[in-house]
Amino acid sequence: MSNALFGPGREGFLLGEIDWDTATIKISAIRGYTFSSSHKFVSDATTAGATLVATATLGSKTGTNGTADAADSTFTAVASGAAITALLIYQASAVTGGADVASSAQRLIGIIDTATGLPVTPNGGDIVVQYDNGSNKIFTL
Repeated sequence: MSNALFGPGREGFLLGEIDWDTATIKISAIRGYTFSSSHKFVSDATTAGATLVATATLGSKTGTNGTADAADSTFTAVASGAAITALLIYQASAVTGGADVASSAQRLIGIIDTATGLPVTPNGGDIVVQYDNGSNKIFTL
């Protein structure tokens, strides 16, 4: 598989159920996940075997010309363990922002599994995710 957007995530943007700049958008380092483009919620991914190893909230989000970007993310002091194979992007809050909702309501947006540094085996230190500074950024709708 290569980097992809989830079908229900694309639909969520079109229907106003996902709001990139207002809602709380998170990225999680994961392992053990088998991608399905039809997965809609974080609970779908965890039921399909994903383990969320570390999570960060995206800051300084922009959405110029349909291209999503944010400040680079840092997963702090990630416990040693098996390799992290992908990064899961999702809306963790309601559309209007605020506190995280249950994983059964957190909307999946995309997955990054093909990037420099992936897979990475955590060793107790920080893991920094640097998004593309060129035209690709995080993803384009």
